[in-house]
Amino acid sequence: MQNETLKARQPVVSRQEWEAAREQMLVKEKALTRARDALAADRRRMPWMAVEKNYTFEGPDGKASLLDLFGGRRQLIVYRAFFEPGVHGWPEQACRGCSLGADQVSHLAHLNARDTTLVYASRAPQADIVRLKARMGWEMPWYTVTDSFDKDFGVDEWHGHNAFIRDGGRIFRTYFINNRGDEAMGSVWSYLDLTALGRQEVWEDSPEGYPQTPTYKWWNWHDSYVDGAAPDKRWVEVSDAGEAAFRKRQGV
Repeated sequence: MQNETLKARQPVVSRQEWEAAREQMLVKEKALTRARDALAADRRRMPWMAVEKNYTFEGPDGKASLLDLFGGRRQLIVYRAFFEPGVHGWPEQACRGCSLGADQVSHLAHLNARDTTLVYASRAPQADIVRLKARMGWEMPWYTVTDSFDKDFGVDEWHGHNAFIRDGGRIFRTYFINNRGDEAMGSVWSYLDLTALGRQEVWEDSPEGYPQTPTYKWWNWHDSYVDGAAPDKRWVEVSDAGEAAFRKRQGV
């Protein structure tokens, strides 16, 4: 396959023509980015649904409630992965699609820094989940569904991400995504754009009173986040300089 000649290819052009074509495409890409930002802003204004039922999961430390899954953070994203009897690959493997998605999950420290927890949930026993995670190198918290949680939230027969937010001990469902939209999940940004609070950066169009901090400044090495710490002064200087250079180049 590597040495096969393409049966069809696009025209080969000069550097100048290629740059012109790329600029034309960039116009469309920027329009898509703005539309995606606007969609996320609308998502942050979605109504919330109160979660009235008490759900019980099994975790590595025993029984856990839905509130426990938040890990003390304000937001929670639960991905329903298919790893259980009856799924192709059981008991050695989880669903191929869910496994591909698990391989895409970005480092959880960055989500956690935005007060957001990501967990996976399946019907497999914890012993099997622990074994699978160790072999595949996955580090996300992974719980066992023991009741009607998956059916109640639309993921009993198909994969999907449910987003929740808590106000003290009260829990609300804020969004749900599956099918093609679910395939694109995995980056810090795709997860945060799914949530009620978004990326929590000052450029975002969010309802008044939502938490927001200066863009870039909260970013950190994944092993260096400290709760409540002020942004690193040197990083503030570096990011400010980079942003200024970009704006000058763009004529903004």
